[in-house]
Amino acid sequence: MPGVFVITGPSGVGKGTLIRLLRERLPELAMSVSATTRRPRPGETQGEDYHFISDEEFARRVADGDFVEWAEYSGRRYGTLREELDRHTSGGHPVVLEIEVQGARQVRETLPDATQIFIRPPSDDALRERLIGRGTDDPEQIERRLKVAEDELAAADEFEHVVVNDRLHDAADALEAIVRGTI
Repeated sequence: MPGVFVITGPSGVGKGTLIRLLRERLPELAMSVSATTRRPRPGETQGEDYHFISDEEFARRVADGDFVEWAEYSGRRYGTLREELDRHTSGGHPVVLEIEVQGARQVRETLPDATQIFIRPPSDDALRERLIGRGTDDPEQIERRLKVAEDELAAADEFEHVVVNDRLHDAADALEAIVRGTI
């Protein structure tokens, strides 16, 4: 199977931005589109940013074994559909999964050869500032995300690679070096 790269870390740490930069540098990398039960944010497109599905459909697909991994995060469910991953890897393309820590742990069990990369912020204060600066969550949601982030940050040593996203281009360079070293 071509390379599978699991990129995880707390909400607001910059996973999406780093992955965008990585894919600009390595266009052969495919991006797995996750399924979620949350509503689309302004500008997000069905099937491009996420597969937006109902709670009922998500539960049915979990029961049917359609997910490689899935997790609940901040009251919503997210997961990687097996068909989405197969679509890329069957064509010989390395693929990136941007998922939460719970899901990364599941992938570690189901795909032990996947490269696991944890993105961490330079500090707790920096993470708080990034979450506030995004402007996508109300103060209560930000506090929930920060509480979850505490547990996720404590799990960083479970991952074979850790990249600190302090200066964006330095973090992108580190991420690219990891990926280039395994494909």
